Amino acid sequence: MSVKPYEKQEDSKKEQVRMMFNRIAPRYDLLNRVLSFGIDRIWRRRLVRLVRKKAAATVLDVATGTGDLALALAATRRKPLTVYGLDISSGMLELARKKVNKKGLQDLIVLKEGDSEALPFDDNYFDAVTVAFGVRNFGDLAKGLAEMRRVLKPGASLYVLEFSKPSVFPVKQLYGFYFSHILPWWGGVISKDKAAYSYLPASVMDFPEGAAFEAELRRAGLNPTRSRRQTFGIATIYISEKG
Repeated sequence: MSVKPYEKQEDSKKEQVRMMFNRIAPRYDLLNRVLSFGIDRIWRRRLVRLVRKKAAATVLDVATGTGDLALALAATRRKPLTVYGLDISSGMLELARKKVNKKGLQDLIVLKEGDSEALPFDDNYFDAVTVAFGVRNFGDLAKGLAEMRRVLKPGASLYVLEFSKPSVFPVKQLYGFYFSHILPWWGGVISKDKAAYSYLPASVMDFPEGAAFEAELRRAGLNPTRSRRQTFGIATIYISEKG
């Protein structure tokens, strides 16, 4: 995955992603709701239900952003008992903390600034790891997957929610036009960072979805158990297990 947010700059993809999310953090949630028509909330709820079926007591949410998935995981005050939300962007985490405090969930959610390719946690620590719309932003996908596997307990699962490319007419054509033309323009206008919302569709096109991503999971030592395409294939939930 070689696409970077700011192609003319020499910084690594990791540093550019950190910079990008710090820049767009103040308008990130608004743009998510507007540009996805709120469908991303439905996908997150489905992922949360899948995690809860395993009654995971300790969950790590990688690339937690402004904390939407971490909050959803902790919202019922049932299991999981503790959710760790990790992100490389201090700007995104600042917004996540405000949300956590507003919901009164400080006792259930621990937020940490950190790198997905060098997770600050012990081996075999978590009952589940989640990541929503984050793996395509990893500077080194293989290293990020290997790190998430490392911190999982044996037999525990990794849940990845990521954009994919629909293949059914006319969704494929409409999605392609919206993602390549409308979203970058409108996102750039609102966020004041056109490059960030040009990077989004480019990173989705560059991402090894479906069977190719499952192959990446296997190479990282994980066993894919199920992949669920969402809303005509616009997104996919990948579930894999640590042996």
